Amino acid sequence: MSEQRKKLRLGELLIQQGLVTPDQLGIALAEQKQNNIPIGRQLVRLGFITEAAIRDIMARTVGQESIDLAQVVADPEALKLVPQDFARRHRVLPIAYNTEERQLTIATTEIFNVVALDQLRASLGAGIEIKTQLAGEAQLEDYFDQFYGYELSVDGILQEIETGEIDYQSLGAAGEEYTQPMVRLVNALLVDAVKRGASDIHFEPEYAFLRIRYRIDGVLETVRSLHKTYMPGITVRIKVISEMNIAETRAPQDGRISLTLNGRPIDFRVSTHPTVHGENIVLRILDREKSIISLDKMNLPPQTMLRLNLMLARPEGILIVTGPTGSGKTTTLYSLLSQMNDESVNIMTLEDPVEYPLTLMRQTSVNEAVRMDFANGIRSMMRQDPDIILVGEIRDRDTAEMAFRAAMTGHQVFSTLHSNSALGAFPRLLDIGIQPDIMAGNIIGVVAQRLVRTLCLHCKEAYMPTPEERKILGTGGTDVEHLYRPVGCARCDNKGFKGRRSVMELLLMDVELDELVARRATAKELRTAAMANNFRPLAEEAIALVLNGTSSLAEISRTIDLTGRFS
Repeated sequence: MSEQRKKLRLGELLIQQGLVTPDQLGIALAEQKQNNIPIGRQLVRLGFITEAAIRDIMARTVGQESIDLAQVVADPEALKLVPQDFARRHRVLPIAYNTEERQLTIATTEIFNVVALDQLRASLGAGIEIKTQLAGEAQLEDYFDQFYGYELSVDGILQEIETGEIDYQSLGAAGEEYTQPMVRLVNALLVDAVKRGASDIHFEPEYAFLRIRYRIDGVLETVRSLHKTYMPGITVRIKVISEMNIAETRAPQDGRISLTLNGRPIDFRVSTHPTVHGENIVLRILDREKSIISLDKMNLPPQTMLRLNLMLARPEGILIVTGPTGSGKTTTLYSLLSQMNDESVNIMTLEDPVEYPLTLMRQTSVNEAVRMDFANGIRSMMRQDPDIILVGEIRDRDTAEMAFRAAMTGHQVFSTLHSNSALGAFPRLLDIGIQPDIMAGNIIGVVAQRLVRTLCLHCKEAYMPTPEERKILGTGGTDVEHLYRPVGCARCDNKGFKGRRSVMELLLMDVELDELVARRATAKELRTAAMANNFRPLAEEAIALVLNGTSSLAEISRTIDLTGRFS
């Protein structure tokens, strides 16, 4: 009864605050009867509310402080006081210990769990005061792993496969009943990749072994090398859970896996490709909570934010995001759309395939089997009363013509295009077959994007730039006293880099640029006109990150062409 009252209290509270509607609460309660997930998490999963909003309103209601664990740095002194198994069992995460006041601050989702707090006081001994702060449920799961570290049970599972002896320790760590070791091996690898923040997992067969690599912050690194005898079992297991044909080994296949890890849903897009030594398997990790972030959290320069908002303010036209594969084009489009996504607009998307399922948006996957290609899909969507249309990629003339037709008939259209720069979008569209007078006046703007790794804040090292480096830095490099380079420490896995951020060049179209495009002006003329309108090329934006110590010169030159600065 008390649990039911708690559910109703939270639901009624959210309705009173106008954060959810009675209909939404009713849907969440109906879903809860089937899966028994707490009502707060159920509302978050359905997309009706964010976890941060629930955390903050609960904290205000009970007069407690809320905490965003993403802003917290682990305190070794606090972690020593509370054993890991106790913390996980009672869902209390120690985040800070004040030695002078002998005060331990803990984050928890259940601030009225008197039993857990009494047991914690008993284990700490007299004299230590406990301060509680309210944390989000899924976030708490993540930070148990991040603060305490995690031990992967892969070694124990491999030994079990080789010897036949059951590894009870890995079973206990996983908290599950006995299952086939090959099943647990694949699960352990998927969990490990997500915890490390990988974007892709590669299973690469060689003559005598299987290489497993993760792509972390855009760079591939080998994490395991297994004997070739493991290959068939791993391949079959991945094919089974991604609903592929296990009998077909000579043709490429695509599949999808949906799992719940650390309390949040994560999808894997799976692709197999036949090679001389067996099937190569690549899994793209689609973690919508970490990937889709709002514009204000992208740390973009104020000028870039202003130009982006000017582009979004245009009621019709096409906005194009360009860049190579893996440069975050689709993620940026979703971040732009999530800012505009509410009940007052109808957003429809056409993708190949849908990467991040989101509420309120009507999302459709391209399906060749029923002749639903990009061109036919846009034609159909225009009869569905859309305000905003997202086209996953402009890759041929038919798609491009339909996208521009939608833009010309009063819709906002967002799409991606493969070109090396913002100005390179025009010759690319000409090559596809779009006439210059169609482009002029219908393109809102072009965003060219790259992702660069950011230096680890804890170990980056200052040094004096060389004359060659000052030359690359240009006029801003003559006065600079020092730059930063990577070193490597435990917090960044000895890489020297932690995380990535986007570098964008924004070409905001105006009357002069439209006129130049319409008369097929040269690239030099377009560039001159753009520069006169405060256009900053990718290289300039990237150099600014080097000068303020966010990234290193070697890192930005890995992804952005700086050769034009040698003059």
